[in-house]
Amino acid sequence: MATLSHTQQRPPLLRQAIKIRRSRVQELQDPLPQTTQEIEPPSHQFSPEERVLLYEEALYTVLHRLGKPEPNHVQEASDLLGYLQEAFHVGPEEHQQRLQQVQELQKPIFCLKATVKQAKGILGKDVSGFSDPYCLLGIEQGVGVPAGTPGSQRQQKAVVKHTIPEEQTHRTQVIAQTLNPVWDETFILEFEDISNSSFHLDMWDLDTVESVRQKLGELTDLHGLRRIFKEARKDKGQDDFLGNVVLRLQDLHCREDQWYPLEPCTETYPDRGQCHLQFQLIHKRRATAASRTQPSYTVHLHLLQQFVSHEVTQHQAGSTSWDGSLKIQAATILFLHATQKDLSDFHQSMAQWLAYSRVYQSLEFPSSCLLHPITSIEYQWIQGRLKEEQLEELATSFSSLLAYGLSLIRRFRTVFPLSVSDSPARLQSLLRVLVQMCKMKAFRELCPDSAPLPHLVTEALRNGTVEWFHLKQQHHQPMVQGMLEASKALLSLVQDIVGDLHQCKHTWNKIFHNALKINLFSMAFLKLQWLVAKRVQDHTAAAVSGPVSLEMGESLFQLYISLKELSQLGPVPSERDGVLALEGFHHWFQPAIPSWLQKTYSVALARVQRAVQMDKLMPLGELTKHSTSAVDLSTCFAQISQTAQQLDWPDPEEAFMITVKFVEDTCRLALVYCSLIKARACELAAGQKDQGHAANMLCVVVNDMEQLRLVIGRLPTQLAWEALEQRVGAVLEQGQLQNTLHAQLQGALAGLSHEIRTGVHTLAEQLEVGIAKHIRNLVGVRESILLEDAILPLMKFLEVELCYMNTNLVQENFNSLLTLLWTHTLTVLVEVASSQRSCPLASGRLKIALQNLEICFYAEGCGLPPEALHTATFKALQRDLELQAASSQELIQKYFCARLQQQAETTFEELGAVTVKASYHNSEQKLRVELLSASSLLPLDSNGSSDPFVQLTLEPRHEFPELAPRETQKHKKDLHPLFDETFEFLVPAVSCQKDWACLLLTVLDHDTLGADDLEGEAFLPLCSVHGLNETEPGEVPQTRLPLTYPTLNGDPILQLLESRKGDHEAQVFVKLRRQRAKQAYQHAPQPGQQQWKLGMGLGP
Repeated sequence: MATLSHTQQRPPLLRQAIKIRRSRVQELQDPLPQTTQEIEPPSHQFSPEERVLLYEEALYTVLHRLGKPEPNHVQEASDLLGYLQEAFHVGPEEHQQRLQQVQELQKPIFCLKATVKQAKGILGKDVSGFSDPYCLLGIEQGVGVPAGTPGSQRQQKAVVKHTIPEEQTHRTQVIAQTLNPVWDETFILEFEDISNSSFHLDMWDLDTVESVRQKLGELTDLHGLRRIFKEARKDKGQDDFLGNVVLRLQDLHCREDQWYPLEPCTETYPDRGQCHLQFQLIHKRRATAASRTQPSYTVHLHLLQQFVSHEVTQHQAGSTSWDGSLKIQAATILFLHATQKDLSDFHQSMAQWLAYSRVYQSLEFPSSCLLHPITSIEYQWIQGRLKEEQLEELATSFSSLLAYGLSLIRRFRTVFPLSVSDSPARLQSLLRVLVQMCKMKAFRELCPDSAPLPHLVTEALRNGTVEWFHLKQQHHQPMVQGMLEASKALLSLVQDIVGDLHQCKHTWNKIFHNALKINLFSMAFLKLQWLVAKRVQDHTAAAVSGPVSLEMGESLFQLYISLKELSQLGPVPSERDGVLALEGFHHWFQPAIPSWLQKTYSVALARVQRAVQMDKLMPLGELTKHSTSAVDLSTCFAQISQTAQQLDWPDPEEAFMITVKFVEDTCRLALVYCSLIKARACELAAGQKDQGHAANMLCVVVNDMEQLRLVIGRLPTQLAWEALEQRVGAVLEQGQLQNTLHAQLQGALAGLSHEIRTGVHTLAEQLEVGIAKHIRNLVGVRESILLEDAILPLMKFLEVELCYMNTNLVQENFNSLLTLLWTHTLTVLVEVASSQRSCPLASGRLKIALQNLEICFYAEGCGLPPEALHTATFKALQRDLELQAASSQELIQKYFCARLQQQAETTFEELGAVTVKASYHNSEQKLRVELLSASSLLPLDSNGSSDPFVQLTLEPRHEFPELAPRETQKHKKDLHPLFDETFEFLVPAVSCQKDWACLLLTVLDHDTLGADDLEGEAFLPLCSVHGLNETEPGEVPQTRLPLTYPTLNGDPILQLLESRKGDHEAQVFVKLRRQRAKQAYQHAPQPGQQQWKLGMGLGP
């Protein structure tokens, strides 16, 4: 059975209630035919006699432990004995008595189970280059050598032959002609004392007597000839030593599986390959009563079962959930027992399955713990491995767990309640266990007559659904007989059914479908709707036969809504197998519709009148600017819309008439509210001398109108007009719905919108004059005035005025006002900025003013959103002011940043390209530039060629004022010159790390009589130079830079620098750039002219 997680633990009272419910559930339910034979699960408890024998077996296992402890196991025997005392609930005196009795028992025969798997990389001793290897192995006893002494790593030959008696020596088969033999042979080696016993393995090459002619026939190389001479010197038929492995038994773990190097007897061939060995320290002739009378597998099963029961009980006592993991002490004891008894992995898996499945049916723990033994049994299943009684025991466990699981599934609503967060995971885990179990080859062979699991689960779910319905019906049975009480009881029953179907649809159905392809929801819906339909039809027929009271009408309306929700949960008509019992259930309630509509309008009208009469026309708060009556009106309209949505009458023509009634009532209430709120404003304003208070009330009235407009605007969505129009299209004349619903609604919305716009425009016009005045005054302030002081009057004006409007207008009206003011403010700023284009100081003030105005109108998210602020006008103005306010050097820096960006985006080489290697040496603070070559240059001379050279300049010049431009040698008539020249610039690293710092490579065509012609420019960013951020540059990569042309006209930075007539640095820079652009335009290439112009930024 599934259980709770550690974070969501099931309370003890809930566990007790579930157990009581399981025992009494059959008394409360109708008897149903059993689809699965109920099998009484075997008890997980042992008799006192069995516990004594099992305790003796566990103590014997701990006391006669062999080998080094595993890294993740308990090392101290006292810890293991203490855990056994706790797990078996043995007192101290009884424990000492049992322990002494076990110590007096005869010791077992200690054995080393050694498996020689294979070897690799051994020496080739034969003429052919291979060997015929075999192994001799045994245990040398009585020679205890302390670890680390010289003798512990002694190298010796023929250890097994010379030191171990022949009757204790074991030999593997001979594998002919190989360097990688595979034996996979197992030997049982007995020993007495593990502390002074050693395992020895010698590997030999079998040498048979052959003639010289045979050996020469196998000769393949000079090494083989050398082996022939060597064998001639030794005795005939003497085997060759290949290596050995010597291990102290006390250094071995209970189980070992690894490769060991073959040790040499001399240093001639130190690398002799490796041998793969497996070891297991086991017992023979154990003296315990359980080992003498019971199979090893059965004893191990009982021991595991005792530990699992103890772990689960301990966690339940502490109101926590067991996660399926045994304590490290239990795992250590089980490992030792299985190893000492030489229990196979398959029998261990089977024991784990039987122990866990038995305890699972009695105690609560996660069913996922059963998956591992299922997988292990399936992976290793061979029926012939088990005896007849073991096969019968395994089959019984399968049948018992299947019957128990089906009983839980039948009652899954109570066993796995959704009030406990991990219930779905627990049920999913249970289904997964049952599915995996039924898929096992073992299950199919041992339980061949079992019905398919989906069929068994479906029957259990169907029977469980009927049982659950009867329990719920009995639970809601009214104590007092009466029509109203019966109606309320039936309503509660239907609501419980709807809730259950929602859980089936959204939670349980997915679990059952994923596990078994079972549609739980469809099955439960068909069964439950049939059970509900007859009861509801009989009740409504009696309820509407006479006058319907207010209370009864409300109860019938709620019952109708619940039935509608229940019916909507079912499949669509096209997917149904037949007519549902709930088909056309709305006809049962038709006589009650007029009373429902009249009650809805009467309640809403009374609430509106009461709300306006109590309204003081004061804002509800800083964020809510409308008054209390607007809130009540919105609530009334929402209730009307909710009633219409809940009703959702299926008949199209009747649904249209009901919607017309709802819209008519809503518009009537809106007109009544407008008249009442205006009258209320006049009533409160009469006798008021404070004009500001009167203005505040008018703002509140406008806000209330805005709220009313928003509410009415949502009416088509709330009443689902679009869906209604599609439904009634076949029964109404074309345009009838537009004339009756949309026209009336649009007229009301248009009138309200006009009144709101008029008021907002009036407020905006009063503020626009003041904003324009303060902006124009800003640029005329003296230079000695601080920027903060110059902009302060504008910001104070906006703060006072906008704060007042924000206080008295709702957000929608305030946003409309802000939008008008923002548009006007940008227009004024653009006009003033154009007149101050050549004045950085004034432009700087306008720039700061724009930033502050943006913050002011954004108002930390309470004003205009960023998309409304960042219009195209704003972005253009921001970009212009950013440039206009910058110094000339900053503009030059921005220019080179733009050229570097253009260089990075240029991929075509229509003007040619240059190849350089640039590196920076931090130790010398030198920039080293190797100009390698240029290629594909344009022919600028009349002879169809050019005389190129390259000018190297570090830009911008104000960053590197002391570094003069460098030039390469001039190459005659060469469009692909190889310069291969190196230049060094003494420049600090901090200057190179700036974004705008670059190496300008200007490729020119040398003219003897006139000015040099421009081939193109390339820009290398210094911040990316190799070695700039490293101690040494290392290998310097080549960089290929396509040549580009400067922009002839239209560059905003150059235009702005040119307008600064009094700035010498700006004029010199612009003159040089214009000269380069003019040179570029004179020699523009004809092929690809369009692409070249785009690269220069000239446009198409």
